Amino acid sequence: MKVIKAVDRGEVDNTHRDIFEGGQVVMNPLVDSDDSESYRFNVVNFKGGARTKLHTHTCDQILYVTNGKGFVGTRDEEIAITEGDTALIPAGEVHRHGANYGEDFSHISLQTAQCTTDVVE
Repeated sequence: MKVIKAVDRGEVDNTHRDIFEGGQVVMNPLVDSDDSESYRFNVVNFKGGARTKLHTHTCDQILYVTNGKGFVGTRDEEIAITEGDTALIPAGEVHRHGANYGEDFSHISLQTAQCTTDVVE
């Protein structure tokens, strides 16, 4: 068993990564490759309208909203999500997610460790 204390984890500014646009994105890794061979579990904080570009994953992705109002969407539709909502995005589905313009938004992301991400646009 391993207990990971919140005070032992720092924030990582991921704004520079190709997948993000529109503002600052800060990640808090809860479970990473040093902790588990099977899962990646992160809190992702989108500041002031930041969002992902359209992308896919090679695994299912689960997003659980912890703060604010945001969206998940495909090329054809966008769905509003808010605190307490869960989005299940199947492997291979082209999608994006993030904060509404002018608002902050946070979600927990769960993926398998072997999962890869490809930016579509």
